[in-house]
Amino acid sequence: MKFSSASSKPRKQRKAHFGATSHERARRMSCGLSKDLLQKYHVRSMPVRKDDEVTITRGKNKGLEGKVTAVYRKKYIIHVERVEVTKANSQVVPIGIQPSNCVISKLKLDKSRKAILERKNRSQDRNKLADVDVSNMAGVD
Repeated sequence: MKFSSASSKPRKQRKAHFGATSHERARRMSCGLSKDLLQKYHVRSMPVRKDDEVTITRGKNKGLEGKVTAVYRKKYIIHVERVEVTKANSQVVPIGIQPSNCVISKLKLDKSRKAILERKNRSQDRNKLADVDVSNMAGVD
């Protein structure tokens, strides 16, 4: 019995990664949530989005914080405020950061994002509430 459609073969992994559609890339470009947000929402990670605030946890720019200014799905990178380099011609360009090297420290919440958090909530309280609703409906017949 096959449980997952994901292959363990490198060739198929590369094809899936580089041939992914835009909405698949958005899902792959997820960041972990900070400890505060993890305690609050009981969600481990979320797809990163423009206007989220992130902390860079790996690489040369480790420890820097800033707002996400762009999510570049084609290159699988994000651009963060104040993380930039000055070129030889004195032009300032943003440095691309991989989302896996960041942690979301503040979420930009809207209706769809709240629905995602509600769906992904892993707390025990949510399960208890679902059981209570079912038990209340049992005597309705």
